[in-house]
Amino acid sequence: MSDSDNIDELLPEAIATEELVLGDWHRAQGARMVPFAGYLMPIQYEGIMAEHGWTRAHAGLFDVSHMGQLIVSGDGAAAALEALVPGDISALAEGRMRYSLLLADDGGVLDDLMITRTPTGYFLVVNGAVKWDDIAHLREHLPDDITLNYLDDRALLALQGPQAVAALSRIVPGVAALTFMTSDIFLWGEDPLWISRSGYTGEDGFEISVAADAAERLAAALCAMDEVKPIGLGARDSLRLEAGLPLYGHDMDISTDPVEANAAFAISKARRAEGGFPGADRILTALAEGPSRKLVGLNVQGQVPVREGALLFSCADAVGRVTSGGFAPSVGAPIAMGYVAAAHAVVGTALEAEVRGKRVGVTVTTMPFIPHRYVRKGG
Repeated sequence: MSDSDNIDELLPEAIATEELVLGDWHRAQGARMVPFAGYLMPIQYEGIMAEHGWTRAHAGLFDVSHMGQLIVSGDGAAAALEALVPGDISALAEGRMRYSLLLADDGGVLDDLMITRTPTGYFLVVNGAVKWDDIAHLREHLPDDITLNYLDDRALLALQGPQAVAALSRIVPGVAALTFMTSDIFLWGEDPLWISRSGYTGEDGFEISVAADAAERLAAALCAMDEVKPIGLGARDSLRLEAGLPLYGHDMDISTDPVEANAAFAISKARRAEGGFPGADRILTALAEGPSRKLVGLNVQGQVPVREGALLFSCADAVGRVTSGGFAPSVGAPIAMGYVAAAHAVVGTALEAEVRGKRVGVTVTTMPFIPHRYVRKGG
């Protein structure tokens, strides 16, 4: 499989309208730039396979500045957010972060997001493709005395891989004390960096919110290190697929609820008991009775990748659809994830995917496809 085989599947039809702050820097590093989520984004530098492998073995630097960075603040901000998401936000300690879901009234997922409690409010990172919809939804539903700020003056970088902590510690002493899903503010010279130990690859790593006018200096300082190379969207997609992490707009959208999307862990124990979030009746019923369909991992027989949109069959019956798929460099074989009817979601179930008019054998499997390597407290 060549690196270009799966690039077109990663790209939406929308034409880019904006440049990233680091756009020229990416080109200087040899990036191929493509439209994604309303921006021109680097999809690869030296090649998806090489960049994927480098991140798994060393440290890759990703520019994710297309994501939306928001601050929600004011008295009652936690309660206001809890009216829109199923997580227990009021119990979130300062410096802790939580994965959550912005829900529609019927329980469909409008977006998945990260929420961090900071000294000045709640820091939200939302998906770039729907950030303007998210901002409009939040402005419509948050009380008037709650403030929502869009941080358009900050870039967002992700440093991912087993050598990320060694590299970042060299210029930002103290970051090694962070553990998975914790966050703090560090000074890099005179520039404040909002750093969390988190990411989207299944590897240990960090996400770094930095002032836009300091982003290029930070990227250059990191990539000057032997451990670090810039990595594009192509490898980001194959890394997250191996890690079993859903991509909003593909593996999760407004037509799916958290239970069928394997995101029920985002519904806290208190919220399961109390409800009070959008679509609670539908979601709590699905928790109690089980969903009618389920997002599952799929091992693929042979070397033919199974792409998004491929129908899944049990004998002659269509029982589901692939939502993400491609060659997994660390696995050494094609993998996929998709929705199947609950009766066919049992691990080990043999199905077939239709690829260009032919059937390819697939088997339901657990996710992630490779182990996560997060650094957890006490680990």
